[in-house]
Amino acid sequence: MVSAATSYHEAIEAIRWARALIVTDGVNPADIAIAAASPGEYDDHFLALRADANLDLHFVHGIKVTTTREGQAAAALADILIRGVSQTRMRRLVALCGPKNSPFESLPQGWLRVLPADAPLASLSAWDRLLSRLIPADWPDEQDHTPALRGIVDLLAKGYAAADEVGAAFLTGRALSIWRKALLAGPSVSLDRTLENLKQDDGLEACVSLAWMPASELAASPRRYVRLIGLNSSRWPRRISEDRLLSDHIITTAELDPLPINAADRRDFETILTTTEIEVTMSRARRDSDGRLLGRSALLGPVTEENYIGRNAVPAHAFSETDRLMARPDEFANDSQAISALTTWRDWHRKEITPHDGLVRASHPLLLDILARVQSASSLRLLLRSPLSFVWRYGMRLQMPESGKEPLVLDPLAMGDLVHMTLDLALQTLEANGGLANAGDAQISDAIEVAARSIASIWENERAVPPPVIWRRTLDDARTLAERALTYRGEHLDDARSYGEVAFGGATPKTSADSPWDAATPVAIPETGFAIKGYIDRLDLSGDGRRALVRDYKTGRPPKNDISINGGCELQRCLYAFAVKALLGADVSIRASLLYPRTETDIQLTDPEATLAELTGYLRAASTSLSAGHALIGPDTGGPYDDLAFALPANAGATYCKRKTLAATELLGDAALVWEAQ
Repeated sequence: MVSAATSYHEAIEAIRWARALIVTDGVNPADIAIAAASPGEYDDHFLALRADANLDLHFVHGIKVTTTREGQAAAALADILIRGVSQTRMRRLVALCGPKNSPFESLPQGWLRVLPADAPLASLSAWDRLLSRLIPADWPDEQDHTPALRGIVDLLAKGYAAADEVGAAFLTGRALSIWRKALLAGPSVSLDRTLENLKQDDGLEACVSLAWMPASELAASPRRYVRLIGLNSSRWPRRISEDRLLSDHIITTAELDPLPINAADRRDFETILTTTEIEVTMSRARRDSDGRLLGRSALLGPVTEENYIGRNAVPAHAFSETDRLMARPDEFANDSQAISALTTWRDWHRKEITPHDGLVRASHPLLLDILARVQSASSLRLLLRSPLSFVWRYGMRLQMPESGKEPLVLDPLAMGDLVHMTLDLALQTLEANGGLANAGDAQISDAIEVAARSIASIWENERAVPPPVIWRRTLDDARTLAERALTYRGEHLDDARSYGEVAFGGATPKTSADSPWDAATPVAIPETGFAIKGYIDRLDLSGDGRRALVRDYKTGRPPKNDISINGGCELQRCLYAFAVKALLGADVSIRASLLYPRTETDIQLTDPEATLAELTGYLRAASTSLSAGHALIGPDTGGPYDDLAFALPANAGATYCKRKTLAATELLGDAALVWEAQ
């Protein structure tokens, strides 16, 4: 009798035991069996351990069909029929079914690129909007395959009521056999549940393989070496879980069920002990997966002694290379991956800056390359506030994976995009009909209403949207903010012309609207080595071209104090003002501001030229520091809005960053001074 830490530990010890018998004692695998009263709890453990141990472990009771590629293909199709067509489910189905012998065969290779990356396409109406705007140029071979894709979507949209027809169209071979077997085993409305519980043969021969089986099967076909696992209270023997519909005074239990499950378990246990020829090892878990203590089975009453096996005990016989390395610390310590992992872990816990904290060799080609690229206000802000994230994003191309699920609410960044898109379209409409400067409040409201409806349609086609009620409330909020932004007059310019989302420095214009300059003209910041590009939210020019107002919209709350650079967080006003002066001429008078529509607050940049001179020094210091190999953390690293925090140690903001900040600040030197700038 042995006791293991958990059920997973029980499975590990069982595989170790079986391998030791085969390798050390020369026992024939066909003479070895591992059994439990209810094997379902252990199936996933043994399936994973079988692959790691490279053992032919035969599942006598079968394996789940969803553990095979064909079963996953059937499950992917069932997911669509029951829960509806979405982009995530469609991509999964394409990956598992393949293009051959399916409706996808008529579509060109790489056709998935026609699906917008950020759009969940979670409804049939969303697919209809997408299909209605596709043109031949959108397809990889520049031929129109929209009818074929529409036919696929329409077929899948029939749902589980047409499960037989849809399965025959998309599945072939074993996947189709699994599909038809599932339809015979249960109703089409619960196909996903049926597939989850469906079993199939694992393809191994029982007469030559180590066996994993239910106790009832072992009692019917004994083996010479047996390991019984799961001997815990309420698990062996199992309890009767169903409530009786008829009480004993109507029909006795013995008549309804002459062999209850607990009696069957006791019988199987006694049969196994009687029929096993050489060895029976009985095993139980001390705790469940949640850490709660588990009792011994009532069947173990006569057994008073048991061998306590610690979870981290060194095994007498390892079952795989991984198990062997973990059992031999000296050998594991010499493995290259182990050396790297241990060194990284130790370096993360030191206060000093190490190569595992972003310290690289000076003048690294990758660092020089990303510094030489045309920058934006966002990339320069990242360079100043988190050099490590700057290298990760623009050098290593790390990015947070997009979720295909519809959000409950839009995050602040997405909300800002929605408002900016609405403002830009409304401004184009107003400028085409007399100009914003001459428009009344009613005309502005009408333009915003039309723009909001158009942007909402575009957004629903290309991005994830919240539930309908919240989405309508979000659109109302966006309309309110856009109206406040356009009705805020501020400084008056004679015969003003207004422009929205104005591209500069080589940025590709978002629309065909007029621009005050050639968007391809480069814009370089003197004495920094940086060229910049981007989009100015709004630019107002006087009729004589001598005065300009540069406005950057902010959908959040305004700061409590006056800000200029704000520790490197606020660069748009200064950089955009410089870009306007560089493109329109030094004789143009520039006023730059941050406009907060929510509170109708306009924060002016007091002295753009002095701010640019100050920012130039900070950018030069940041460039020099990064060129020297200091790709280190900054105040934005690991913060609540750091979408690359997944690449940092766990809970980095509260532990790792606090431990490394002082040393990183000292090493960055002048490049860290910007964090204290007002």
